[in-house]
Amino acid sequence: MPTDYAFPDTAAKVAAARADGGTGEFETEKMSLSMGPSHPSTHGVLRLQMELDGEILTKCDPVVGYLHRGDEKIAENMTYNQFVPYTDRLDYLAPLANNVAYAIAVERLAKLEVPARCQAIRVITSELARISAHLMGLGAFGIDVGAWSVFMYSFTEREKLYTLFEELTGARFTTSYTRIGGLQRDVPEGWTGRVNAFCDQFLPILDEILAMLTRNKIFMDRTVGVGVISREDAIGYGLTGPNLRGSGVGSDLRKDRPYSGYEQFEFDVPVGTKGDCYDRYLVRGEEMKQAVRIIRQAIAKFPGGAWYATDAKKIFGPPKAKVLSSMEELIQNFMLVTEGPQMPAGEVYFEAENPKGTLGFFIVSKGGGVPWRLKIRSPSFCNLSILPKVCVGNLVSDVVSILGSLDFVMGECDR
Repeated sequence: MPTDYAFPDTAAKVAAARADGGTGEFETEKMSLSMGPSHPSTHGVLRLQMELDGEILTKCDPVVGYLHRGDEKIAENMTYNQFVPYTDRLDYLAPLANNVAYAIAVERLAKLEVPARCQAIRVITSELARISAHLMGLGAFGIDVGAWSVFMYSFTEREKLYTLFEELTGARFTTSYTRIGGLQRDVPEGWTGRVNAFCDQFLPILDEILAMLTRNKIFMDRTVGVGVISREDAIGYGLTGPNLRGSGVGSDLRKDRPYSGYEQFEFDVPVGTKGDCYDRYLVRGEEMKQAVRIIRQAIAKFPGGAWYATDAKKIFGPPKAKVLSSMEELIQNFMLVTEGPQMPAGEVYFEAENPKGTLGFFIVSKGGGVPWRLKIRSPSFCNLSILPKVCVGNLVSDVVSILGSLDFVMGECDR
């Protein structure tokens, strides 16, 4: 259990305030305090409007929307492929995974199945993105609770991943790699071997990173028994991803509703037992190991063939060489660029297991190359809904640990 940092003469009051949420006979004049929107511990422009009884929270209201960009409305004025770069800016720590989730949603609207090679590349890039996002979350969580070295180790590994992303996509951060019906390009020669090499050297380093925290007394004092989310609350508040699994719910879309060939791979879904900050940390650490396991399997049986849907001429652009030498392909490319991939009328909802949780896209089409409506189900927004409940009764310093353990991104929350 975490160490109680209250002085002896106030320990009884703190215990009673925690028991009844800061109300009752110990109620004193309350103070209103705003944490954010510009604050390191809020991981972006989140604002927490807190009501305090001493150092105990009696109320916590998250205020979002400072980063709102209207992505969903912008989508109504763009072709389906033009919106791909906007998905990079959702969870900008895992743009490759965002691209894949959006592309699959549109492809299901078009009833289009991409080749096995394309699916394998999407799985590899999505799992690399999961590792990158969790490393960032782990490093930021470490800084939040005072462990600077973890951040440096984590970012060293992320730099190696960004080198691989740049080789594949031409960009380090906002990749825009996926296309409707395929990918921007095939993997470069030797790239899968370099990914394997990264995995081989990463696992020992990951064990070293986790060893800095897992049995660290200061880290355990700040996380064990803090920010407990029960199984029932996690489900009731719509939590997904590691935050849901940390509360003992073994839900993972890659297992429950497989996509992109995930049913072919063997991997475990780690779950917690207590639902506290410590459990959520442990789940993310194990998820990185399982991601490496999936990547290795995908590379071991990496298929040949096309990396885009060759039978979808009205959806995926022709090869560049043919555009420059054939009138038919030139016209096809011109129509795709100016009018967008032609979709049938209808609606579709698809959700993928992203690093932060369930990322869903609901698309309504009236036909043509532009969506009529597009709605994004962002996991960070849903995960933050638990804050008014989980923060009450905790110390102000505990709020920092809780926020770090939820691992959210405001670009995705506000959209």
